[in-house]
Amino acid sequence: MANWRVAAKRADFNAIAQKYHITPVLARIIRNRDIVADADIDKFLNGGIRDLYSPLLLKDMEKAVDLLLLKIKENKKIRIIGDYDIDGICSTYILYRGLCECGAVVDTAIPHRMHDGYGLNEHLIDKAHEAGTDTVLTCDNGIAAFAQIAYANDLGMTVVVTDHHEVPYEEQDGVRNYKIPPAYAVVDPKQEDCAYPFPEICGAVVAYKLVLVLLAKHLGSTWQEVLQSELGYALLELAAFATIGDVMELKDENRIIVRCGLELMKNTRNIGLRALMDVTEIQAEHIKPYTIGFVLGPCLNATGRLDTAANALELFCAQDTQTAVQIAGDLKAMNDSRKELTNKGVEEAVNLIEHSGIINDKVLVAYLPDVHESLAGIIAGRIREKYGKPAFVLTDAEDGVKGSGRSMEAFHMYDEMTKCKELFTKYGGHKLAAGLSLPKENVELFRKELNNNCTLTDEDFEEKVLIDVPMPMDYASFQLVEELALLEPFGNGNPKPQFAHKDVKLLSGRILGANKNVGKYVAQGESGKRFDLMYFGDLEAFNTFLCNKFGAERTEQLYHGGVQGIVISVVYYPDINEFRGNTTLQMIMKYYQ
Repeated sequence: MANWRVAAKRADFNAIAQKYHITPVLARIIRNRDIVADADIDKFLNGGIRDLYSPLLLKDMEKAVDLLLLKIKENKKIRIIGDYDIDGICSTYILYRGLCECGAVVDTAIPHRMHDGYGLNEHLIDKAHEAGTDTVLTCDNGIAAFAQIAYANDLGMTVVVTDHHEVPYEEQDGVRNYKIPPAYAVVDPKQEDCAYPFPEICGAVVAYKLVLVLLAKHLGSTWQEVLQSELGYALLELAAFATIGDVMELKDENRIIVRCGLELMKNTRNIGLRALMDVTEIQAEHIKPYTIGFVLGPCLNATGRLDTAANALELFCAQDTQTAVQIAGDLKAMNDSRKELTNKGVEEAVNLIEHSGIINDKVLVAYLPDVHESLAGIIAGRIREKYGKPAFVLTDAEDGVKGSGRSMEAFHMYDEMTKCKELFTKYGGHKLAAGLSLPKENVELFRKELNNNCTLTDEDFEEKVLIDVPMPMDYASFQLVEELALLEPFGNGNPKPQFAHKDVKLLSGRILGANKNVGKYVAQGESGKRFDLMYFGDLEAFNTFLCNKFGAERTEQLYHGGVQGIVISVVYYPDINEFRGNTTLQMIMKYYQ
């Protein structure tokens, strides 16, 4: 059972409420987000693009930009090498647009997931060299490509790295020695001696910051002026899209980028993005992080999984609606196919875990040789959600075994993999996600090493439900829902606020949805007031809970005419339902007991 806890962080909520013209409830929620100082509260509530950090604080930024401007002046050929996921695609597009604006001789290369794998490799370096490339500019990769960059240097090419991943290190006697690749310039906020105040930005934001400085120096203006130009706004949309797609925490600067980017997307001038919204039937005015994370973003990722991510880059570069709609339709169809393959892979992984004895492992490693290697990360994420444990999914590839991992808060995936790095031919990632390649004979050894080194406790595996405010539903109102919108955008690192109501009576219920997977209930609090209570979670598990607690007969009656005596406690948040011109207040149940 989940551990419900009320956030007990203290502050003078009334004073905060008066100062910022909000309710004490909102003041309490903001304090629960560890936002305490006046300047931080003001930035959280009112922050805009003026509050973005200077790109010049990134180590090697001016060095990288000055080199690129020199290469542009000399008409040297520049090749951008990106990555095949949302962040890599958006990073590549941002750099390409910025360099083109400066008159660069520039082209792009996005690795093929199966043929090339993640990041730089000798094959990509050779192809760039054969094409007459003078300068390689990486994005969303490169920080771990020490040998590959050294090889490019030997061939006479210059390399500039822009990345956001963890810097590789070797540990001796508890001391980490970080290994920076031998590029001309390395722009990555994760470097130890980088002064950037918020290192948790994605690769596309790093690329965006570089373009701001590049264009400012090219035009003889300031990066702030470039930011507020038409192109600055257009590229900010893609930086926001990637921030959501790469599941960055929506805190500090990320939250501002996403909030401003979502507002710009409502009237996007990117023909490809508009076409993708159209084919997925997304209304631009209602775009949210959820929309990007679960509808639009997967269409971009799918092409990098089942085909080549160059298609997604072409979508953003499209110059006419007809071309854009054609590409967007293809991406959507590919994502529909990817969903079917993913579901089959998840079934296979669950079957393996539950019938092979590894279900008791603290870190799950599922070796599924026949699963499409591009789906390993998605399947690992589903396994992590189902079992509440860090999970790796490994599959056969052209040169051994490849895999992806998805983690939980208490398990730093990259650090744990570094403890057994001798098992890999290649690996990289960060705290919550990672990728790897290894010889087939090391698969079982990898599983054992991870679990032998694992220090996770039973408490780490216990689901923790943090309640912002214990508050009966009677206090919810349209005004409260409107005020809660000040906390948006919601997502990783900035979850929707959660309220708790004890002793809620369920009077009647209906099962809705094409897949019969949504519950709608009439609920009643102590005051006698009634509410619509919606549940979008695991309905089968909820009904099993009701049967075990109140009996099958009363549970059946709940859905057929109503019943008395079913009383539960719920964690919920209030929401507004708009249907056929009618606006009603409804509660969304997140947890129950």
